[in-house]
Amino acid sequence: MNKNVQDMNKPIASRNDDITLRILDELTRESSITQRTLSDKLDIALGLVNTYMKRLAKKGYIKVTTIPKNRVKYILTPQGFAEKVRLTYEYIHYSINYFKDIRHRIDSIYQEMVVSGVKNIIIWGDGEVAELSYISMRGLPLNLIGVVDSKSADNGFFGHNVYSFEDFQGLNYDAILVTSFNEEEKKRIESLGADMGKVHML
Repeated sequence: MNKNVQDMNKPIASRNDDITLRILDELTRESSITQRTLSDKLDIALGLVNTYMKRLAKKGYIKVTTIPKNRVKYILTPQGFAEKVRLTYEYIHYSINYFKDIRHRIDSIYQEMVVSGVKNIIIWGDGEVAELSYISMRGLPLNLIGVVDSKSADNGFFGHNVYSFEDFQGLNYDAILVTSFNEEEKKRIESLGADMGKVHML
């Protein structure tokens, strides 16, 4: 599973199911993986990983062995594979509905922009929702000035420039479409001197 689909910018049916599925995914790839490595890969506390591993073993989803001696292996049981399939199906189903909803919200905002005479826009954020926002813009009388993200990159977004936060104040725009759902991002935009009347939050 793509790690990028784990943040608030992406669909997650529930945190518990998300962590469980990610652990089962990792164990499918490498049965002798350590809990510390899982902690690093999943970006969660080591103690939390240990709690989940105990829970998965108790439910019969994994079997813990120490063969060869002093080397722990986590083997998915048939019940574990069945649970992984179930969670994967739920994740895909949730993702489809999530992106349908996001696409509808993006289209509604673009319609408002067109009606109000907006021409030049900035997409704030460089992730999957930003990509969907760009695709949804095609065919509309809107011009993408560029994307604003933490690091700049020439032609780094479908041939458009990615500008750093430091570059933002030098940009001319009619509207900003914010593709992050983090309230902290809204505060950052305001602190950089953006005209908040031109900011559209998804």
